[in-house]
Amino acid sequence: MPTAFAVEAVRIHDQAHLPHDVIAEAVGAAPSTVRDWFAGRSSPTGDRARRVAELGEITDRLARVIDADYIQVWLLKPIEALDDRRPIELLARGQARRVAQVISGLESPGAS
Repeated sequence: MPTAFAVEAVRIHDQAHLPHDVIAEAVGAAPSTVRDWFAGRSSPTGDRARRVAELGEITDRLARVIDADYIQVWLLKPIEALDDRRPIELLARGQARRVAQVISGLESPGAS
């Protein structure tokens, strides 16, 4: 039976339109592992589970300020405010807070 973390991965896929390979890169898993989560054959644990939770929060926040179809593009492109790093790379390294700070600027442009 899949855990809440596997269900969260499916939710991210469905709501943020992220394919399994993008989720895999963000959480540090193989694409085949994420496909297993989607199919209910396994569930993320440890650091991967934490990264799934972080990715869920990031995509939820992004969905409030940009179109869901654009979330994947935003995660994959270099962002000047992140020293031209791709947000997905930082998420994979456990630096979700840095990505969240940039999203805060999108949520409240005058406050950044």
